[in-house]
Amino acid sequence: MRPLEVRRLGLVDYRAALAEQATLVTERQAGRIHDLLLFVEHPPVVTLGVRRGGRAHIVASPAALQSAGVEVFETGRGGDVTYHGPGQIVGYPILDLKPDRCDVHRYVRDLEEVLIRAVQDFGIDAGRLAGLTGVWVQGQKLAAIGVRLSRWVTSHGFAMNLTTDLHAFELIVPCGISDRGVTSLQRLGCTAGRVEVEDAISRHFLDVFGRAPK
Repeated sequence: MRPLEVRRLGLVDYRAALAEQATLVTERQAGRIHDLLLFVEHPPVVTLGVRRGGRAHIVASPAALQSAGVEVFETGRGGDVTYHGPGQIVGYPILDLKPDRCDVHRYVRDLEEVLIRAVQDFGIDAGRLAGLTGVWVQGQKLAAIGVRLSRWVTSHGFAMNLTTDLHAFELIVPCGISDRGVTSLQRLGCTAGRVEVEDAISRHFLDVFGRAPK
């Protein structure tokens, strides 16, 4: 089994996280580092994926965003608009999918599977919705997924709401989906802390992706 190193970086500015991921992707492509799973938390930020029309899904005015201290970033990941902020568990896998997992669709489904299994450990019955990416509970989105691949090395990843202020999602149309709400583990009655949930995600990540802890 290939080794996987888990790094918990704490609160990280989004711009700094983008730069760190770019550096690590280059290092992974060159074979100078092993596969990684980074856990971070971001100050309030709205991010735009490469899907066209995403900016139209920012509901708040530039003045309102500025007043709320929310920055907006265009990123190179897939997907539409999303929000990151305190109380969220954000995971950035830096994985080389070669030679046997070179399938973007499979990779996204595997990330969903990791998160579904992780929250089941805390009694949350999560799943998928046909035609939609992410992890859902009772028709509401618990975790968003948006990924980037460069020469089959991954970056960006997932964001799961732990104790996130869900009112912040009113700034946007999350992922461009207007008829679905968002939820959090806290709202679902889960009292587990960040470390417990990150540990569960890490365990299931190793299992689903066939990696060994480093």
